Amino acid sequence: MDAQGRGRADNIDPADQWVLNPNTGEYELRLTPSAPQSGVPRPRRGSPANAGPGAGAGTRARRAPERESPATPGPDVPGPRRRRGAPAEPPPGRRKGRTKPKKSKAKKILLWTGGSMAFVLVAVSAAGYLYLKHLEGNVSTTDVGSAGKKGFSKDEAFNILIIGTDKRTGKGNEGYGDKGSVGHADTNILLHVSKDRTNATALSIPRDLIVDVPDCPVKQSDGTEKVIPGTQNVRFNTSLGQDGRNAGCTMLTVKAVTGIVPDHFMMADFNAVKTLTSAVGGVDVCVAHAVNDKESHLKLPAGKSKVEGEQALAFVRTRHSFGNQGDLDRIKVQQQFLGSLMRKMASSDTLTNPAKLFSLAEAATKALTVDTGIGKVSTLKDVALELKKVPTKNITFTTVPVLDNPAEKVKATVVVNQSQAPAVFDAIKNDVSFTAVKQKEKKEKAEVAARLKGTRSAASDIRVDIYNGGAPAGSAQETLNWLQNTEGVLKSSQLGNADATLSKTTLEYSPDQADQARKLADLMGLSASALKPGKSEKNSQGLPAIVLTLGKDFKGAGVSLTTPTKAPEVDKSTADKTVCAS
Repeated sequence: MDAQGRGRADNIDPADQWVLNPNTGEYELRLTPSAPQSGVPRPRRGSPANAGPGAGAGTRARRAPERESPATPGPDVPGPRRRRGAPAEPPPGRRKGRTKPKKSKAKKILLWTGGSMAFVLVAVSAAGYLYLKHLEGNVSTTDVGSAGKKGFSKDEAFNILIIGTDKRTGKGNEGYGDKGSVGHADTNILLHVSKDRTNATALSIPRDLIVDVPDCPVKQSDGTEKVIPGTQNVRFNTSLGQDGRNAGCTMLTVKAVTGIVPDHFMMADFNAVKTLTSAVGGVDVCVAHAVNDKESHLKLPAGKSKVEGEQALAFVRTRHSFGNQGDLDRIKVQQQFLGSLMRKMASSDTLTNPAKLFSLAEAATKALTVDTGIGKVSTLKDVALELKKVPTKNITFTTVPVLDNPAEKVKATVVVNQSQAPAVFDAIKNDVSFTAVKQKEKKEKAEVAARLKGTRSAASDIRVDIYNGGAPAGSAQETLNWLQNTEGVLKSSQLGNADATLSKTTLEYSPDQADQARKLADLMGLSASALKPGKSEKNSQGLPAIVLTLGKDFKGAGVSLTTPTKAPEVDKSTADKTVCAS
């Protein structure tokens, strides 16, 4: 192409590149022509290169003729042909009045869809991020220090303490709770979710349970830490709010009473019940007989009803219409209500309704106060997704076994039933389900059969090295003394602290020492899962010895460490069933 031709091509306006195709009668786009074109159709392949105008006169062009711009055709070049009836092409340089060429319908749809989808994806991503940040701003957090974990793990069992306070915040709550309350722990549920996510246990703790509240450190607004002295022989609900205690104090109280360590807490007040039930469009409840409670203003016919908002709050707060009109009967009603709320949240009616999901996200985040370990919305989402893996039929509601307080003539408070409660606490600590989970039970039985079946050596033949791997200080020496002086295990040594901290006590041994391991397991009350076939070590005399490492579960020399394989029989309900309150 010569310089003149290049100049012409470079100066072509894109609007002038729509030209008429004589074969179709429609305009087509011609981009970046390599050279100025005349109106004469190009010769076909095989035609003489020097053919004159007449040579192509009778041949229909395959390509639409391109208008030369801005130059005019030379004297020997005829003007562009056009079909009869086709509109004449406007003369060069005249653009006013040009009819905009029509794009095909398919092209229009494709362009619109592609551009819109790109915009929507960008908009959704930006909106999702902004909405996540918005929700993050809704959540209130409390730093409970060492009382809770710093983060959340998807691969472990976890315990969350759910607290409902009796603080009168919000319009319409004057009829509930104690007037002027600082916000006591009115409703308390310790939710344990198993490691394999096959089951969960929701353990209610009565607010009127008599306990000893331990000393607890509380972070002040200026960043300093203040230790609030503990109190003895008081109601459980005073573990929160009283003397400036925060939820971390309630978590420490739960640990002191049950031996179960809460990892995190979630706290809500009366308004949470209102907003959450309204967000899901109401919760189904059932009462055995008609209710007309003048104090809570709850009115329900016998049978099934749907409650939300103010009526839902009245339902969970009413205590004069059910059972013996006490707190223990109200706890059962609250458990039934929570089971119904879980079913509603997990229903397709909620999960497939964007409006309900947005309302639920807003209500839940505004209603909750949580510890800093789960204070991010993304972490709360992870917690919810892990809980969602548990079938509702395997979510068990039960209550700490209690007795009337024997110190009272007029029964108003309760105490832990020491003959029944420890078994419940142990089952939860050891991740044992209160519902039948066949897969887990079969696995445990297989371990017992494989590791504990076989001959036992004499106690005097056991050669064992003892380490402390997380038990209280002095436990290894205590165990050594007990084994030597009480059980006749004379070939035993205490070798101090282990390299790592263990949650469970372990007993490692080589295959030829299995009979010694089985005998020591019998003496200490170790379950099959505590036995770890592997390698032994050389003791101080250079002889092979099995290795006993005492973990955090160690309860004292001579106290059995056998992990329960079956939960005790308790008064319970499950989240999948509707029970009518009576």
